[in-house]
Amino acid sequence: MARLAAPWHSRLLARILGGTWCLLYVAGQVCGDQSQGAVFLREFTLIRRESLHEDFLSDLLNSHKTEDPSSRTARSEEDRDGLWDAWGPWSECSRTCGGGASYSLRRCLSSKSCEGRNIRYRTCSNVDCPPEAGDFRAQQCSAHNDVKHHGQFYEWLPVANDPDNPCSLKCQAKGTTLVVELAPKVLDGTRCYTESLDMCISGLCQIVGCDHQLGSTIKEDNCGVCNGDGSTCRLVRGQYKSQLSATKLDDTVVAIPYGSRHIRLVLKGPDHLYLETKTLQGAKGENSLSSTGTFLVDNSSVDFQKFPDKEILRMTGPLTADFIVKIHSSGPADSTVQFIFYQPIIHRWRETDFFPCSATCGGGYQLTSAECYDLRSNRVVADQYCHYYPENIKPKPKLQECNLDPCPASDGYKQIMPYDLYHPLPRWEATPWTACSSSCGGGIQSRAVSCVEEDIQGHVTSVEEWKCMYTPKMPIVQPCNIFDCPKWLAQEWSPCTVTCGQGLRYRVVLCIDHRGMHTGGCSPKTKPHIKEECVIPTPCYKPKEKLPVEAKLPWYKQAQELEEGAAVSEEPSFIPEAWSACTVTCGVGTQVRMVRCQVLLSFSQSVADLPVDECEGPKPASQRACYAGPCNGEGPELTPEETDGLFGGLQDFDELYDWEYEGFTKCSESCGGGVQEAVVSCLNKQTREPADENLCVTSRRPPRLLKSCSLDPCPARWEIGKWSPCSLTCGVGLQTRDVFCSHLLSREMNETIILADELCRQPKPSTVQACNRFNCPPAWYPAQWQPCSRTCGGGIQKREVLCKQRMADGSFLELPETFCSASKLASQQACKKDDCPSEWLLSEWTECSTSCGEGTQTRSAICRKVLKTGVSAIVNSSLCPPLPFSSSIRPCMLATCTRPGRPATKHSPHIAAARKIYIQTRRQRKLHFVVGGFAYLLPKTAVVLRCPTRRFRKPLITWEKDGQHLISSAHVTVAPFGYLKIHRLKPSDAGVYTCSAGPAREQFVIKLIGGNRKLVARPLSLRSEDEALAVRKASPKEALQTHKHQNGIFSNGSKAEKRGPAADPGSRYDDLVSRLLEQGGWPGELLASWEVQDSTERNTSSEEDQNSEQALWHLPFTMVTEQRRLDDILRNLSQQPEELRDVYSKHLVAQLAQEIFRSHLEHQDVLLKPSERRIPPVAIPPHKHVSGFSSSLRTSAAGEAAGGSRRPHRKPTILRKISAAQQLSASEVVTHLGQTVALASGTLSVLLHCEAIGNPRPTISWARNGEEVHFSDRILLQPDDSLQILAPVEADVGFYTCNATNALGYDSVSIAVTLAGKPLVKTSRGTVINTEDPAITVDVGSTIKTVKGVNVTINCQVAGVPEAEVTWFRNKTKLGSPPHGHEGSLLLTDVSPSDQGLYSCRAANVHGELTENTQLLILDPPQVPTQLEDIKALLSASGPNLPSVLTSPLGAQLVLDPGNSALLGCPVKGHPTPNITWFHGGQPVATVTGLTHHILAAGQILQVANLSGGSQGEFSCLAQNEAGTLVQKASLVIQDYWWSVDRLATCSASCGNRGVQQPRLRCLLNSTEVSPTHCAGKARPAVQPTACNRRDCPSRWMVTSWSACTRSCGGGVQTRRVTCQKLKASGISTPVSNDLCTQLAKRPVDTQACNQQLCVEWAFSSWGQCNGPCIGPHLAVQHRQVFCQTRDGITLPSEQCSALPRPVSTQNCWSEACSVHWRVSLWSLCTATCGNYGFQARRVECVHARTNKAVPEHLCSWGPRPANWQRCNVTPCENMECRDTTRYCEKVKQLKLCQLSQFKSRCCGTCGKA
Repeated sequence: MARLAAPWHSRLLARILGGTWCLLYVAGQVCGDQSQGAVFLREFTLIRRESLHEDFLSDLLNSHKTEDPSSRTARSEEDRDGLWDAWGPWSECSRTCGGGASYSLRRCLSSKSCEGRNIRYRTCSNVDCPPEAGDFRAQQCSAHNDVKHHGQFYEWLPVANDPDNPCSLKCQAKGTTLVVELAPKVLDGTRCYTESLDMCISGLCQIVGCDHQLGSTIKEDNCGVCNGDGSTCRLVRGQYKSQLSATKLDDTVVAIPYGSRHIRLVLKGPDHLYLETKTLQGAKGENSLSSTGTFLVDNSSVDFQKFPDKEILRMTGPLTADFIVKIHSSGPADSTVQFIFYQPIIHRWRETDFFPCSATCGGGYQLTSAECYDLRSNRVVADQYCHYYPENIKPKPKLQECNLDPCPASDGYKQIMPYDLYHPLPRWEATPWTACSSSCGGGIQSRAVSCVEEDIQGHVTSVEEWKCMYTPKMPIVQPCNIFDCPKWLAQEWSPCTVTCGQGLRYRVVLCIDHRGMHTGGCSPKTKPHIKEECVIPTPCYKPKEKLPVEAKLPWYKQAQELEEGAAVSEEPSFIPEAWSACTVTCGVGTQVRMVRCQVLLSFSQSVADLPVDECEGPKPASQRACYAGPCNGEGPELTPEETDGLFGGLQDFDELYDWEYEGFTKCSESCGGGVQEAVVSCLNKQTREPADENLCVTSRRPPRLLKSCSLDPCPARWEIGKWSPCSLTCGVGLQTRDVFCSHLLSREMNETIILADELCRQPKPSTVQACNRFNCPPAWYPAQWQPCSRTCGGGIQKREVLCKQRMADGSFLELPETFCSASKLASQQACKKDDCPSEWLLSEWTECSTSCGEGTQTRSAICRKVLKTGVSAIVNSSLCPPLPFSSSIRPCMLATCTRPGRPATKHSPHIAAARKIYIQTRRQRKLHFVVGGFAYLLPKTAVVLRCPTRRFRKPLITWEKDGQHLISSAHVTVAPFGYLKIHRLKPSDAGVYTCSAGPAREQFVIKLIGGNRKLVARPLSLRSEDEALAVRKASPKEALQTHKHQNGIFSNGSKAEKRGPAADPGSRYDDLVSRLLEQGGWPGELLASWEVQDSTERNTSSEEDQNSEQALWHLPFTMVTEQRRLDDILRNLSQQPEELRDVYSKHLVAQLAQEIFRSHLEHQDVLLKPSERRIPPVAIPPHKHVSGFSSSLRTSAAGEAAGGSRRPHRKPTILRKISAAQQLSASEVVTHLGQTVALASGTLSVLLHCEAIGNPRPTISWARNGEEVHFSDRILLQPDDSLQILAPVEADVGFYTCNATNALGYDSVSIAVTLAGKPLVKTSRGTVINTEDPAITVDVGSTIKTVKGVNVTINCQVAGVPEAEVTWFRNKTKLGSPPHGHEGSLLLTDVSPSDQGLYSCRAANVHGELTENTQLLILDPPQVPTQLEDIKALLSASGPNLPSVLTSPLGAQLVLDPGNSALLGCPVKGHPTPNITWFHGGQPVATVTGLTHHILAAGQILQVANLSGGSQGEFSCLAQNEAGTLVQKASLVIQDYWWSVDRLATCSASCGNRGVQQPRLRCLLNSTEVSPTHCAGKARPAVQPTACNRRDCPSRWMVTSWSACTRSCGGGVQTRRVTCQKLKASGISTPVSNDLCTQLAKRPVDTQACNQQLCVEWAFSSWGQCNGPCIGPHLAVQHRQVFCQTRDGITLPSEQCSALPRPVSTQNCWSEACSVHWRVSLWSLCTATCGNYGFQARRVECVHARTNKAVPEHLCSWGPRPANWQRCNVTPCENMECRDTTRYCEKVKQLKLCQLSQFKSRCCGTCGKA
């Protein structure tokens, strides 16, 4: 129970000690008597709720500020002035819950009175009481239960909501009607009314706002939010029509969700409502609502009223459960239920707490976020739910500083927390929801939720769940598709189709979804029937017919009579369209029209066509007869006899009265041709005054006289077409319609013409409108396909396919995939299904060829083609483009080699190895070698292998063979002096011998040569010499197998062979040596020494034949060559096309043999003196034995030419060689293509070789730096096409290109000749202009002008020794990672204007550097700019008032008067700026005679003056630049306007003698009719009207105008004359018998009622008192009542008198109470001397002018209230500049928080720049 506080106001006593407690009442002051010792403090009477004014409210609103008790002594300036003591402490609250009151007192320190109040109040304990506490007013009543009332105990119950005195304690005795006021005042804090927060204080009801503040007028909105804007809920309004039957007695009306408010349902009909509830915990309940009353259903108050024909259900809310309102059938008639309620938006944004501070000390920051919160389940859900409601706006994050204390000195640094803005906290992450288990009616979907953490780089990893426990874990199961399934909704039944007996009735049945939209998805089995029989109790008295008698509905009967168009309604009905025109122009014809059965669908406001049987009642006629008037003037005419008989008897009669014409009636039409009728009056012939028509002879009444009028065409008006179908079925679509300006020329001919829009004066009706503005169902929306993953060979392209919902505002809402029920569209597909062009596939680079210094690296290449299936295939290398030399070999630089005698490291051992290859050709007893090389030896030779070392003791040297440690044996001796001796070589001795001196190791490879000049294969697993011997005996051929090379250059093996593990590093020269041994160019005598049989078979001595020895003394015992020479050959071969390798290898081996022999002979010449030479040297003819490479190629080529029929034709191929330039001597350099020559000071000759093959034989030519070489006595072309430069000079430096050409094509390769190895760049000097090719390639040094979108390759071929390094620059800025092509070229793809600039290639090496430049200019061909504002501005500036026209590619036209001037503009853009030339008639304007013109604005504008016939015609402007041309045209037409007399207009009359035809005048321009205003200055031709249709008219009724009404109101009568007349061709109208007119038309009425409206007038009461609100000094407002009434005094609605001027109901009046004005005190001192934050205040109050006392402020509200505070001293403080005072201002700016004052000042510098 809530504690009842004691009546604090009745217990307060105060002792007066020298002062006075003063209490203020409304009327004045009451003060205690000082003479008394103590006085009872009377209660303070507060101002009534109705007159609560602002001053008092401000006191109350400020009263919640708790004051320090010590502040009593320190009084404010204001209090000192008023001599008040400080406010005392707040009292104890009158209630502990539910909202009570507390007060504070102060005393007056003056002996006189003090202005102001001595007591103030505030609310307190504003927390809800627990449910068991009960009602506070009931507690006060029950406190009197133990007190006798009139001698009797009662149990008292509270009586609430007393309108007269809500703050008295009135109670009712339980079980009786006795109501007693038990106390004049309830306890403070008691609510005045049960449904209000207003509370009683001191017996007066005080306003309390929903913010629980006294005097606050803030109220809750419809959603229950205090001071809310209604955005947290939605208004739901609807109507339910019962569909109950005998089989279905119950149905659901509406489900009202938890939290809904202000619910009201009204049932009309015999059925009954009842409730079902379901709490959030799942508990279900039911309430039958059996009787009227107020119930508590699931803690929600329900007010139910039951009447005989209706039921009303009200619930204030908020509901504490889901309420399902149901209906139970109670009668045969149908019921309707109308409902309205506010449904809460259950998913709303909720701001989170601040995240942890980014720093533990020294100042950090922290942010908030926003989360989507489900109000029903009290849990956080996915943001998607909040995005679904447009009303939900996600709050921005807030930023605040934190942990501002300085860091302790011991730390030495600021510790940053691991989580900040850029390193987010661990978070819950969920997989997408699974598909819903049900498409409607409520299902379930699930997902997986895990805790993840994101690092600085953005990588997301799963972590333990406890790390995320600072926020609730997201749910893993949720309900889905909780909306109701679509259901059938039947509209009301139509009336029965008969008025008696048995008939049919119909209704429309629609499938409606949960949003009330017409949709699909309802079960056909449950569809209610749309047609049923009905019985009208009225019996049918006619003979029984087979078909029911159809009732003629009133609206249908009226439609038939009046032919008005029926409006489409929500009931199916027949809607006839307008009748067509009559099928004939005279006589009897037919008219037709369409009649449709249609219904208005209220939910979409669209019209639907229904089958004919859905509409009730008879179908209106779709065809009828029509009469278009008599043909050829025929009509009933009277015979002469009839005429005489009619008029004969009257001729002699001379009356006093006779008929006469008196003017004409008003024209029947205001335009387009109308009719005026002559007015016939009966006059007294003598007095000429009008007389009664009865006095004139009716038979002598003159004929009806008509004349045409208002023949001018009608003014222009808008004609509006029908709306088109909606462009979209949902979302927001568009409808369009035709709207055009037209005017009616002739009503009789129905002739209308269409005009320009500007001729219609009224605003043009809209031509477009939005339609179908409701949300679409979610659907798949695919994005554009991304580019294919490959350009050929079969790739994949992907696209994003998202589930989106098009909203009613046209925007798209992205949803989880589970929201889209249709199957998802494909997100990837195959593309580019074409074969790729062949391309080279390069292997990895080999290791550097040297262990130190400069060496080379190589790699192999195969030609590959990717097929359209994506599979790679190896193809013939001729199908690939030529492979640049540099792509298969490149230099490499390792650490600098140490010089001999200068060890790199002082103490490390060194082995002096010799990199040589030895091939033994004749038998010798013993051979000496040094480790480091390869030896190919004959068997039975003794071998001594030395291992020369430095800084190592020779006895410590160790030896290995094939990785096994060697020790001395009978066959092999390991000497302690650093050498190894093998006594007689045998096959098992072949292998790799390794000498080790500490960490230093060197190898020596020994191979054996067999008797057939082939290498002996090493035995793989033979354990002993005996086993080897056994094998040789068993199969002597198998023992001497050739060793197949494994590196794939000569071998034709498979890939596995080429790459397999069998490749032995000791075997890399085997193929070359084998070919050298097989070389056919050896001297014949040499062969004998190789045919010596194996000693094991012949058992002969080991001594060679002396004679043979002498004969072959000049041949070497052992051929010796350098390893690098063979490495060059292997590298050279690896670069050649596969089909050339065989022929190439033969030439290279022959050349190698020649070099070895030449070297040997030179060595012999040095060693042997001439006297010692026993036999002269044998000359070896080059053409016979040792064929040089060049000569053998020439022979081969000659052979090809001779036998051309046998050899295939082949385009030229230049053989690339990789060997470096050979220094034959100090002054001569010989090199091959692809090399670099470095000229030194002593170089006397350079020989450049170029060897090419092809069929027919290629022609060789040479060029230097792109220009043909001019031969001289210093630059020679050798017979083998080599180029020799004698005594080279600096001018000879450059790139020399050898070009080989035949009929099938050409090939070219360059050699660089540099000066002392300095860098050299291959350049071209010229300008390349490209406007068509998609790709261009140029050498650096040239200028490139190209259009956009082209791929540009700039080659920068460089040379130098060592090789120069290439660096690219753009506009002198180094390119970071340019897209290099091969050999340092620069590739620019899809160039655009941003790529324009100067590109520089810098080549640099140790000797210097060289830079060459290429300027890239992007050309933009002339084209028409999209924006024409610039050219239009130029035109207006050149001639503001001159007519102008813009040329265009399709042509334009300007029509001008003679003598005018005109401006022609040529809109064009391009780069460089196009040059513009003007032409007239195909001739340049400068050459056209008689044309006055000026060219302005750099050719963009042509001014043509004094236009004449010769000036007209086509003008064109030709815009051209390097990228292209553009021609645009415009025509000047010199024409004049003139009047044209056109065909005759329609006849003004169809008969009689007044018919005339006016010839039409038209204003023409070039035979086209234009507005007549253009011809205003031209003379109009004279036109004469022509008579027409001069024939007798048929008889017709003639009527006069209506007479004046007999009464002005209350119902009168007016009359007119109706006669039958016949108008003759002579113009005489004669009366005829009425029967003649009756046959043709119904007689018009001659009497009608008029002025039927009531006679009404405004009445008013006397003025009220002058007590309204003050509107000025001394002025208030007084009121009176004004009402509408009849003259009999009957009051009517005001609308009935709306036509009469209404008297005023308010007026100003003089009021003494309004003699008030604002009074202000002096300003207080400023709170600051400088800066932006100083302010000062003053007192502002409303005072009475006479008494000068304060009055309520609202009395002064007619004048502006002066400000009571202002800024002051707003000047900059000294040395105070605008700067940031926090480190997080950049984040404040990023989060757009600068507009908030607290950040604006702290971040002055940063926010000032924002």
